[in-house]
Amino acid sequence: MTTALSRHSERRISPVFLGIVAVTAVTGWATWTGFAEQPGLAVFLFVTAAWIVSLCLHEYAHARTALHSGDISVGAKGYLTLNPLKYTHALLSIVLPVVFVIMGGIGLPGGAVFIERGRIRGRWRHSLISAAGPLTNVLFAVVCTAPFWLGALDGVPRDFRYALAFLALLQVTAAILNFLPVPGLDGYGVIEPWLSRDVRRQVEPFAPFGLLFVFALLWVPEINSGFFDMVDAVLRGLGIGEIDTYCGYDLFRFWRDGNELCSVIR
Repeated sequence: MTTALSRHSERRISPVFLGIVAVTAVTGWATWTGFAEQPGLAVFLFVTAAWIVSLCLHEYAHARTALHSGDISVGAKGYLTLNPLKYTHALLSIVLPVVFVIMGGIGLPGGAVFIERGRIRGRWRHSLISAAGPLTNVLFAVVCTAPFWLGALDGVPRDFRYALAFLALLQVTAAILNFLPVPGLDGYGVIEPWLSRDVRRQVEPFAPFGLLFVFALLWVPEINSGFFDMVDAVLRGLGIGEIDTYCGYDLFRFWRDGNELCSVIR
């Protein structure tokens, strides 16, 4: 009985997460209806809250997959409650990704939850655990872009449309970056079980610096341009044009002077 109650509490959705979902819903409503006097502020709060929700779901996907693969310790660590404060790297998982969205409009991969890999048997399970997080970003992007690729934009207010487009861009950038086979990122976690022990041992010291290496490369103009060309191509395939994401980012940065083109369109 005690064990059952303990397991139930370990999997009960955190009030912190529910609060973030509530903020997402309220600010999404404000963006849709134009209730706020400052539409940019509503878009900023909506996109930021929705982005944090996606980060929580990303980490939850890692933990839930690990649970079903044999690591029952994830429950006691609070990972199954969707509480962002329970993650081993709250700074990397939540704070830094939000800061990078504000600063540069890019979806930063967060720090993964701590999985006790020794409890898990089978290379496919290890790969699936690593892939579960970025696959959540892929699913989130598909949901955000559904009105676009379904041709169901009639009646959708433009500010809300732009907000969805920018949120989709964040999900696509996060998914692509996360799937890179770079030590420290989920993409490397997918292929790591299939590498030889010697290769893993040689690569392991570089894992803490993998994310820094990727963002250093993104400062190179040619690489940055190629990366965002890839992102734009994916978004176009999902029915989103550059003007949608551009105006979404312009609205998101409400503290700056709005772009005249986006103001005219709206």
